[in-house]
Amino acid sequence: MTPMPAVSLAAVPGRKARTFELVKEIESRGFAGIYCPSFGDAMGLCQAIAHITNTIEFGTGIQPIYLRHGVDLATHAGTIQEVSGGRFRLGIGVSHGPSNARLGIDTGRPLSDVRDYVETILGAERQAGELPPIVLATLRDKMIELSVEIADGAIWANGSLSHMAHSLALIPDEKKADGFFIGDMIPTVIDDDIEAARAVNRKTLSGYVMLPNYRNYWKAAGYEDEMAAIEEALERRDRDAIPGLMSDRWLDDCTLSGPVSRVRDGVEAWFDAGVTTPILVASSTKGGQFVAFEELFAAFA
Repeated sequence: MTPMPAVSLAAVPGRKARTFELVKEIESRGFAGIYCPSFGDAMGLCQAIAHITNTIEFGTGIQPIYLRHGVDLATHAGTIQEVSGGRFRLGIGVSHGPSNARLGIDTGRPLSDVRDYVETILGAERQAGELPPIVLATLRDKMIELSVEIADGAIWANGSLSHMAHSLALIPDEKKADGFFIGDMIPTVIDDDIEAARAVNRKTLSGYVMLPNYRNYWKAAGYEDEMAAIEEALERRDRDAIPGLMSDRWLDDCTLSGPVSRVRDGVEAWFDAGVTTPILVASSTKGGQFVAFEELFAAFA
């Protein structure tokens, strides 16, 4: 029997009380974890999860490093770790250059900045208390290698299933055996109309294909033609052309779309590839996050 996946959950403004009820249902239904994205106050939601759940593992997926000083984040993480009884994982990353620029933040050198930030967190343990495992947001080889060196896990977002064998070969077997966290956040839309489901996932990934670091990752994963065509569209400022350049082959390699059986088979394929925690980022053709979770609950009942 295929293990249960984890899920991604954001705190929806104006509906946070309902979101907390959703958290309790996610736990009661046996999902493997809850991972909170950078938008929607990931740390605040994780603190609430620590108080209202008993067994489920959870974490940030991810907390951007440039938004908080490492000592401040360490003390907050220590509180969540203690309150939860050790069920919390602190996922951190640099986020994306354009997102940082909108906040007036200059994105530095990702590898060295992450290394320094982790060192700051670990140096604050005396005042923070027991710290949670640290998980690094990653895509490409050097960040994977850094996660092996200084962290307790690695988390992808929109990773390519076909490229995971290459990526996971960089993680030593002894690390994997020792519980090194391996997660991937997978856009997921459940609908009998596979083309309608794919259309929602294309919309989700339209912003990501505009980011050079993601395009470079997908080129390395074998999608040079798709990424080159998208870059040409961006050069001529023809963003309307981009969804049509996102091939089914590429889309189905990094998302899950379609009927329940197809999505469940897809989750099993991610487990088989060595991703120990597939994290479903649920969207719907029929509504928002709460509708998407109703569909997800029915699919994994």
